[in-house]
Amino acid sequence: MMQTRSLGTSDIQITPILMGTWQAGKRMWVGIEDAETVKAIRAGVKAGITTIDTAEVYGEGHSERIVAEAVSDIRDQVVYATKVFANHMKYDQVIEACHRSLNNLKTDYIDLYQIHWPSGTWNSEVVPIEETMAALNELKQQGKVRALGVSNFSRSQLEAASQYGRIESIQPPYSLFWRMAEQELMPYCVEHNISILAYSPLAQGLLTGKFGPDHQFAEGDHRSKNKLFHIKENYERVQNALDKLRPIAERNHCTLAQLAIAWLIAQPQAHAIVGARNVEQAVQNAEAAQGTLSAADLSEIDTIGRIVTDPLDDSPVMWDF
Repeated sequence: MMQTRSLGTSDIQITPILMGTWQAGKRMWVGIEDAETVKAIRAGVKAGITTIDTAEVYGEGHSERIVAEAVSDIRDQVVYATKVFANHMKYDQVIEACHRSLNNLKTDYIDLYQIHWPSGTWNSEVVPIEETMAALNELKQQGKVRALGVSNFSRSQLEAASQYGRIESIQPPYSLFWRMAEQELMPYCVEHNISILAYSPLAQGLLTGKFGPDHQFAEGDHRSKNKLFHIKENYERVQNALDKLRPIAERNHCTLAQLAIAWLIAQPQAHAIVGARNVEQAVQNAEAAQGTLSAADLSEIDTIGRIVTDPLDDSPVMWDF
């Protein structure tokens, strides 16, 4: 089985690799089949990925319902992490959203309940963080939620939320090719024992090496707006870095994706949320937790990653939507 780690200071044990289910909601993705997703989640759990991350906004509850379909019969063996969206930050809205998620997930408790985006983002109404946290603390007191987390928060937003309750985790975009989280968030998380749950740990598939120099995305695929893909100089640096990573992956008998995940989960407090479209991907993701990279490899990978990240601007958002 996969070695688990404590979620922040809580008694919840999570896996270093989490199953991500944005794609299960189907919105903004192409070619996703529910039956395949269910099989992928089950295969991931069987291979040791027992922590599953979802959100109410992924297909308006569709992703949560798919998670329930996949694993509600083994609820006691899995950890559920879901999120309340930025447009539901008022006290009553948080409570209602949580109850909807509980229904969707067919469960009477959520292990980790997270604020998906800070209030005010995506044209949402600005609600004081203390009001949102009051509702989250109430849900925790009632036992409907076991731990609280945030996602897409800056360090100052994380500090503000932490004044009103214990935050056990934060979800930033973080990968070898996208490393803003290391600058401000990571030192704070190390100091306060907050778990970093990295999303897009493969830079939305770039680190798999499957997108060649001339790749074109299907209509409706949100990745066409990703700065690492659509800005030509960035994409060229990505291909250069991938060429340098390939021999390290070969030396460690793993794929490029497994190498990138293994590097990530070796960073302080870091866990990787990885999606899977099918059984094979889920099993391969789980295998990334098995090997250990040498200090020399980790350092070499780190240096190669900087080919891509050093020239990037300071904007924390990965897409030009």
